[in-house]
Amino acid sequence: MSDNPFWDFSLDLYRRPGIAPACLALQDEAGADVNLVLYLLWCAATDRSLDAAAVRAADAGIAPWRGAVVEPLRAVRRALKAEPLARLGSEAYRERIKAVELEAERLVQEALFAGAPEPGPALDRGRAARDHLGHYAGLLGRPLPQEALSVLLDGLARS
Repeated sequence: MSDNPFWDFSLDLYRRPGIAPACLALQDEAGADVNLVLYLLWCAATDRSLDAAAVRAADAGIAPWRGAVVEPLRAVRRALKAEPLARLGSEAYRERIKAVELEAERLVQEALFAGAPEPGPALDRGRAARDHLGHYAGLLGRPLPQEALSVLLDGLARS
């Protein structure tokens, strides 16, 4: 356990069957920030209600770090899987980049956790999660893939 219950929640949820592919589908198909998606789910799970302005503010707070650090690291890691680099023994280097990328994402989650609202009255977790993700889809200007959302909401319900 860390000092950040949001990070612990994210690690636990992400390890569950189907969650990682669902998160990657949101990232690759809708341009969603997985750390923000996990934050929205954690807020719902911990009775922290977010309106559209709060979701927008959370995204704006992490956007510079995402653009300058997380996305470039992801691009390097993914590039190392492609030919000809993949057959040139780049796996150890790719694993080091992956570890740095994970640490960068942990720092994003630290920032989100630090700015999280205090818990309020008990929420209907499923409804709150759908509302939070709906606000985020509005911010992105596109719907989030329904199959991926269903997997995440089911995973949240089981946590």
